[in-house]
Parts: sequence; C-alpha cells; structure tokens
Amino acid sequence: MKSSVIVFPGSNCDRDIAVALEKMQFKNQMVWHKDTSLPKTDLIVIPGGFSYGDYLRSGAIAGKSLIIDEVIKAADEGCLVLGICNGFQILTETGLLKGTLLRNKNLKFINKDVHIKVINNQTNFSKKYKKDQILKINIAHNEGNFFTDKTHLEELTKEGLIAFKYCDEKGNVSEESNPNGSLENIAGIYNSKRNILGMMPHPERMVDELTSNKDGVNLFSSLLN
Repeated sequence: MKSSVIVFPGSNCDRDIAVALEKMQFKNQMVWHKDTSLPKTDLIVIPGGFSYGDYLRSGAIAGKSLIIDEVIKAADEGCLVLGICNGFQILTETGLLKGTLLRNKNLKFINKDVHIKVINNQTNFSKKYKKDQILKINIAHNEGNFFTDKTHLEELTKEGLIAFKYCDEKGNVSEESNPNGSLENIAGIYNSKRNILGMMPHPERMVDELTSNKDGVNLFSSLLN
C-alpha cells in the first residue's frame, strides 16, 4: 500500500509517521507543501507539529498551501486521508472535516499519555480494533478542544462518525477523563464517507514496545487490510 506524508514548515512529527508507516510495510513518500501534484497514493497523512508556528491559529496557513488542492481532490475521489494532531486542525481549516479545535480548557500545552475508547470499529482505519477497546495513546497539543454545532454533533453521533473518545483506564467517559475540554470527550472524527479521519492523539508514537506501547499498530494494520 502506498502512502504520502505532507510536510509543512514547522511539522515535527512527519518523520515519526514516516517511520511508523515504513515499519508497517507501507511504501511511503514525503510530499512538500509547495508541490502541486501528489504521487499515486492510497493514503495521505497530514502529520502533527506546528505548521507555520501556529500563527493566526493552528493549521490556518497550512490549509492554504498549494498541495492542499490536490489533497481535497484526492479525498473527494475516495482516497484515505489521516490527519493527526495539527493534521486534524488542518483538515478542519480546509473544510474536509467539520468543526474546529479550540484552546485546551486549562489554556496550557498538554503532553502526556491518555486513554481513549474505540467508538466505531467498522471503518478502514479501525477494523482491527474491538468496539469499546481502550487504548493508551500520547497527546501533545495546545488546541485540542474539539467543538462543533449542535446539528453536526447529532450527525456525528447518529451516523457513527465519532472515532474515539477520551476515557479513563477503565473506559469511563467523563469530565475527569477529558484532558482538553473537547465536546463529548471527542478525540477523533470521520467525515460522512468515512475515508477521512482526524484525531488529536498520536498513534504513530505507539508502534513499538521499546519506546511506548503498540496500541497504535492496529490503526495502520487496519489500513493495510
């Protein structure tokens, strides 16, 4: 399976995701944000980091990059798109995903491992997980507080478009287990076609027991299968 990682000035997780993809046997290419064409690819990844130093707001400038037109075109044609952390923020800026990511509720940068629950395991991104499986995944963000309007929230719930929710180690979804104030503890969402996933946690950091754990592996193995 072929993957393409989009690189912006300020990206700092592009190499992490590239290593994870290659470890999982993806044939990966790095694509510079000023490029005007994408290589033939099955998966586009918009990585985490601080594109353009988060000026204006997170993802705002990156969302206007030249390559984004090609990403939107590919997504509309059904290509799989994964946006992680800043990548999730960029996806909302481009309109590929609805909603927005606000400042964390404590107005501080958060970098720690948290627990998330798999809400929908019937997608190309999640089918190797069990429904309600609890994962331990790292987060590192300043604007991870997902917010959207009532109509979209109802759509996310009814259509099964919530990918993950923050929870505690026992799977309880509560205010106490919500690290950033995200609406309904939402940690990741799909678009209506389920070919786009935006998530704040970093699955690419959880693919090796030596450095963390392997709770991110099944996201990538789901995509391969």
